[in-house]
Amino acid sequence: MLPYVGKWTLIAVLIAALSGTASAFFLFALDAATNWREAHPWIIWLLPLAGFGVGWVYLKIGSSVEAGNNLLIDEIHDPKKVVPLRLAPLVLAGTVISHLFGASVGREGTAVQMGGALADQLTHVFRLRHDDRRILLMAGISAGFASVFGTPLAGAVFGLEVLAIGRLRYDAIFPCMVAAIAADQFGLLWGVHHTHYALSGMAPVNLWTLAAVLLAGMLFGLTGMAFAKCTHMASAFMKRHIGYAPLRPMLGGALVAVAVYLVGTRYIGLGIPVIVEAFQQPLAPWDFAGKFAFTVASLGSGFKGGEVTPLFYIGATLGNALAPLLHLPFSLLAGIGFVAVFAGAANTPLASTIMAIELFGPQIGPFAALACVVSYLFSGHSGIYHAQKVGLAKHHSAAVDEKRLPPAGD
Repeated sequence: MLPYVGKWTLIAVLIAALSGTASAFFLFALDAATNWREAHPWIIWLLPLAGFGVGWVYLKIGSSVEAGNNLLIDEIHDPKKVVPLRLAPLVLAGTVISHLFGASVGREGTAVQMGGALADQLTHVFRLRHDDRRILLMAGISAGFASVFGTPLAGAVFGLEVLAIGRLRYDAIFPCMVAAIAADQFGLLWGVHHTHYALSGMAPVNLWTLAAVLLAGMLFGLTGMAFAKCTHMASAFMKRHIGYAPLRPMLGGALVAVAVYLVGTRYIGLGIPVIVEAFQQPLAPWDFAGKFAFTVASLGSGFKGGEVTPLFYIGATLGNALAPLLHLPFSLLAGIGFVAVFAGAANTPLASTIMAIELFGPQIGPFAALACVVSYLFSGHSGIYHAQKVGLAKHHSAAVDEKRLPPAGD
């Protein structure tokens, strides 16, 4: 075991250094872009031109990496060739531009793609075989996720869990764990500060509370499934009716800009201030629907970024809206929704539960675990990552459909 541990410790730390540094630079650039946009709100009218520019660059030099997260997952399932390094700068620039001009996108996709692309460059350096390259890419995914959110344990498990529904790759658990923990530390060394979400209320673990959380988990799962399906449908619709790729984000950008003119800027960008508000006070019950619509329009038309932070927004505000109906504290149900909608949309209940504990403290653990598992069950076998395989049906009543599900990865 000593040679194995030594080899993967070295590789994982190198991955962490590359990914943690890239994520730190990305987060600083994202903050600068967000601050500039908020100080100059007129820039939203240039969103269609920004979308056209990003689409044109990807058409000319980024067509081989446009699949993003799904490209990494496909390469892990069926290794063919090293992910081109240009994926990292393209998705970095595309995401920062999307945020600068006011699209509603996230950040996890960018960090994960940068982590995977940078990690895969080590394939040549260490002359890794296909099996080792799979582990390398998984460690890159873990490092990117951990460093952008400041959740190392959730990042490690996310890299193991996201590949296939119902199956974990334990052969990668050590590299993913080391890469995630180290990447988070590298980000902190660069001066990254992650948002703190404070729970101001907690509920006892009793029959009513568990029943309320179970019901909320069902709704979170259905919301996650609806988000994934709507995003894929919007993307397919745009591709089917608009043949020239740069025109898709141009049209989507025009739609978002007009919507901002009508309803304001509350639903664009990351939306971190609104998420923080969801833990502190009652919000408008339609906030989750507003973010849902803006994000589907942005991602479905081709803007770059990620889905996870918008899912956090949708989940936290939906939890906030459900809290008085279920007689639970606002902050508690906002925290549960924060992770549970993501758990359903990404089919990652374990990573989501661990994330809740890392972000909000251990006291939320039982509630988050129940909600994330129920959300996972109720979100069906779809998800935000269409390259994700089905290793095992979520429940026995779905077994009759397993033959029609995509085959599990190795």
